[in-house]
Formats: sequence, structure tokens, C-alpha cells
Amino acid sequence: MDSVVAALRTALADPDGGLVRTDDAVVDASRTDGSGWVADGAPLAVVEARSVEHVQATLRTCSALGVPVVPRGAGTGLAGGANGTDGSVVLSVARMDRILEVSPEDELAVVEPGVLNGALNEAVAHHGLRFAPDPASAAIASVGGNIATNAGGLRCVKYGVTREAVLGLDVVLADGRLVSTGHRTVKGVTGLDLTSLLVGSEGTLGVIVAATVRLVPVPAGEPATLGAVFPTVHRAAAASAAIVAASADGAARPSTVELLDASSLGYIADHLGPSVVAETVGSGQEGGVFLLVEYDGPDATRDALGAVPRLQAEGGTVGLAGSAAERDRLLTIRRSFHAAMAARGRVLIEDVAVPRSRLAEMFDRVEAIGREFDLPIPTCAHAGDGNLHPNFVFDGEVVPQKVWDAADALFRAAIELGGTLTGEHGVGVLKRHHLGDEVGTDVLELQRGIRRVFDPKGILNPGKVF
Repeated sequence: MDSVVAALRTALADPDGGLVRTDDAVVDASRTDGSGWVADGAPLAVVEARSVEHVQATLRTCSALGVPVVPRGAGTGLAGGANGTDGSVVLSVARMDRILEVSPEDELAVVEPGVLNGALNEAVAHHGLRFAPDPASAAIASVGGNIATNAGGLRCVKYGVTREAVLGLDVVLADGRLVSTGHRTVKGVTGLDLTSLLVGSEGTLGVIVAATVRLVPVPAGEPATLGAVFPTVHRAAAASAAIVAASADGAARPSTVELLDASSLGYIADHLGPSVVAETVGSGQEGGVFLLVEYDGPDATRDALGAVPRLQAEGGTVGLAGSAAERDRLLTIRRSFHAAMAARGRVLIEDVAVPRSRLAEMFDRVEAIGREFDLPIPTCAHAGDGNLHPNFVFDGEVVPQKVWDAADALFRAAIELGGTLTGEHGVGVLKRHHLGDEVGTDVLELQRGIRRVFDPKGILNPGKVF
């Protein structure tokens, strides 16, 4: 350990340890992330890089010494992908947080990986632009982390996931070489698309040190928000599929379609107060399923009203927010989901996705798995793109084995329904043993081969994803 730390401090010209941290609090904090999973053992050190040169020096040193490196951003991930493992060096890019360029004419920005989503959007708002990806943790999540996991969010149904917003990347490879991929142009098909390959690679191929990201115009006017309550999750799922599919027939596409099952709505009522939920979604809706639908753009209100009959056709009791305050109350119901879970204990937040046409079936499987393992599994969903977040609430610091077993059953169910074991959180540690079940042996070996091309010594994030 001492020799590795000494080598790093020499390489980074850091004799006083301002960049290469070994204090217990910093090292221990790097062992966990938003998932709650804590890595065994302890990293040798945490390098708090401030520049591309710091990243390069760290990787050159660790490559020469054969020391594993765990890239890390804000630590808000939910799959254990950035957790510092025993004997590793954690390479944090959280302090590389400069916005290097904003080009309103080209509708792009160039940012360092530690820039937070919220900070980027604040910086470009006066140009009438925004960075479309919007994970629930946008206020505390970094753009680099979004890219590393290909994060999603509430607006994915209309604007897509992070991959659609990334034009190019600057990446430091395991041996310290700096490479640039992608382009600044709207079109670009020169060679293989390494940018898309790096998006979602979870630190296994290289360390992102800058990103050229696409910005989109902020829609004109105020959004229009609907809150609907349904008697069953089947009816709510059918309604969500109907309003998204209606865009193929000329109807506007909603920007947000979020579903809370009856269990979730009950937890939220306990957290916010039954009267708050009743006043917002309507009285007498105990046991109901809540669907939040939002449209944006200059015709948002017209588009929202056009969706009402489709929601009502599936048994929904529908209300349109008549003011900004009413809209905020509807959004608060959805935003309070995770806080309501956390108020009950420790939370394991899972992430599976299925085709929209099979969303109701997946909810059935969640309910059946809950009965099998005698566990409540309150579930919310980005229903517009078939992405479910089943949650497990437990006591203590260690996730009980039956929770892991139930989560495994959820992954298998999603794959059986033609879906995926992760829609937006990534594989990390928590889902790596299911990767082959989804992609198959041949594709898994291709992915491992690609990783070896980028990182022949296998020092980048070993034990994660693969």
C-alpha cells in the first residue's frame, strides 16, 4: 500500500496528500454508492483528480504497478459500479466540474465529467436550451456518471436516454493515453461508433474526462400535467401504452408517463399525510393506482386534454392541473416515492424494463414474487418506456438474503418477458451474474473481448459488469 501511495504522490506531484487521499473517512465513503451496497475490504487510496493530467498520471502509475482502478463520480449510482473495492485505487473525477464551452448556435456544450445535471441546465437556460436527460437524482448526479451508466429519467419517453444526448467523448485509457471519439456535428458516421460503445460502459473501458453533449430547446409555454387514478395496475398500464402509441396516429407524444402502484401510493400517503394525497389525486381513491402524464410544447394543454378520453377509456379518474401549484402537487406525489421508502428503513432500488405491451404482466410478476418471498415490493415505473423500479425496504445495514433472492427472481422475470435486467441503473456488481442470461454466451464473450482491447491488463473496474 505505502509504495502505491508513494508512487501516486510522486506522479501527481502531491507530497502533502491533497490529491491522493488515504484518510479513513474519504476511503470508507468510496466503498458505497446510492444502492447501499458496501464493498468488502478497503481501497488503497482515493485520487481526487482536478485535471486530465491527474487522470493520466494515475492510470499510467496504476497500469505500471498492476493496481486496479475504480473510476468514480458523484457516487449516486444504484448498482455498485463505482464502489471502491479492496486493494484498488479509486479515481474520483467529481472535482473536474467545469463547463468548458456552450455553443448556442450548434446546440451543444463541452463539460468535464463532474458537472452536475442541474448546474449544466442552469448554465444554458438563458440560451433557451437544456440537457434533456433527467434522472431522479439530477440535482446531485454528474453528467459523467449519467454517461457511464447511460442514465434515463422521467423525460425519456419523449427525449430518449443519455446516449441520444452525447456527441463525443474525451477518454483516458487504462495505460494513460487520451483519445477523443465522436464529433461536434449533427451527423457523423466515420468509422465505428466508439462514443456509443463508451456510453454505458460503467468505467470498464476508460475514464471519461470531457463530454460534448447535445442541448435541446426548452419547449415553449408551460407544461400541462394530468393526474389519473385507476382501479388496477392493468388498467393504468394499458392507459399508459395507449397514450404513447397514439403518437403513431398523429397525437402528441407525452414527455412524462409515470406510474405508482397501490402499495407505493399507500407508502407515499403515510409519508406526506393521507389528506395531502387525497386532495391531490382525489378522495376515495384508497388502493388506487396513480398515473402522472405530462405534455410540453406550445400546445401542451390541448394535447393533454386530447389524452383524457384515452385515460378515461381504461377507467381512469382524470384531473388536469389548473395552475403551477397544482402541477407541483402532482409532481410531488411522484417525487416523494423514494423518500417515502427511505422513511421506512434501508432501501434496495431495483431496475428492470420490459416492452410497454408487457408492463402489466411484469407488475403481475412483481406481485407474485412478493407473495413467494413474503415481501412487500412497492413499485413505481417510467411507464412510458416500460421501465419499472421495484423497491425493497429492510432493517439493518446488510441486505437480507431473501431480498437478494427476490431481486434475482425479478431479473429472470423481466428477461422472460422479453425485457432487460437493467433499464437505466447499469449492471455494476449487483446484476453481473445475470448478464449472460440476457445477452447469451457469444455476445458476452464479444463484450469481454472488446474490454480486453481497451484494457489488456484488466485494471479498470475489475469485478464490475463482467
